[in-house]
Amino acid sequence: MDKKASNIIKYILSAALAAVLLWFSFRGVDWEVFYAGLNRCSWQFVVLSMLIGMYSFWIRSRRWRETLLPIDPSTSRLTTLNAVNISYIVNMVIPRGGEIARCGIITRHSAKDGNGQRLASFDKVLGTVLVDRVWDTVVMLLILLTVFLVFREQWGGFFTDNLESINFSSTIVLLVLAAAVCLFVLLCYFLHDRNRFFGKLWNFAKGILTGVRDSLRMPSIGKFLLLTVFLWFAYWATSASVLLSLANADMGFEALGPMDALILMAIGSISSVIPVPGGFGAYHYLITLALSTIYGIPAEAGIIFAVLSHESQALTQIICGGASYVSETLRK
Repeated sequence: MDKKASNIIKYILSAALAAVLLWFSFRGVDWEVFYAGLNRCSWQFVVLSMLIGMYSFWIRSRRWRETLLPIDPSTSRLTTLNAVNISYIVNMVIPRGGEIARCGIITRHSAKDGNGQRLASFDKVLGTVLVDRVWDTVVMLLILLTVFLVFREQWGGFFTDNLESINFSSTIVLLVLAAAVCLFVLLCYFLHDRNRFFGKLWNFAKGILTGVRDSLRMPSIGKFLLLTVFLWFAYWATSASVLLSLANADMGFEALGPMDALILMAIGSISSVIPVPGGFGAYHYLITLALSTIYGIPAEAGIIFAVLSHESQALTQIICGGASYVSETLRK
């Protein structure tokens, strides 16, 4: 099976999983109640959530640039912002494809050394993306652990009853993948002098490791950590803004406050590990399930929160991604 056919099959399976999760999320929903709930929400807070989402894109690009500067000091703020924005809309079509897209954009604008080689080569930039994702994973796990320990009486049952199998399966998959990657790297190391194909793979792997090493030499680790705090604060604020939009809608959200927004943000972040385009289906299913299990909010109301949260940010990503695509086209 060639690579193109393999990618098509992966995308079909990913889209099918999203469709199944969306069906589970929306089944049994009374559409009259659903539309009535949307009409009662305060849309100014949804717009506020979108504006905060735009701010989070900018913060993410600024933080990523900190890891790119040791590799290519000429990397501009506009280039990193466009790369991040475009990666979001690519991820809506191809799960994880956005990471490849943003690496390509940085490399295309990178300066060249005396030998005509790009300072920020694709493999080195991929190493910085790996660092970026590892930091986010660590922060997400810390937030999940904190929320679970502090609010375990509220959502401990939800975790053990609904997410235990997901986390166990994800852990097994990650361990298997990690073992396979380690074995493959060892194979490339021992055969890179004997086989041209493995030699190219080994050089590519070394480039990624070089990117990881150089990105850790960022000018200011304090600035990087501060931007990380701002980034996750923005994610919490988007969730809190959507809760505010439903506070007077008479659907059970009146008693929910900032800490509940943190819980919902933490649960929603779990959807990022499920390989579906743009989080469609996975986010809706987990959030609706959480609101029903933890707070006793009916599915019709829970799905309204999920739709407002996810689709408002999806629209924001399309707007910002489209603007960045036009910017990149004009820069060419």
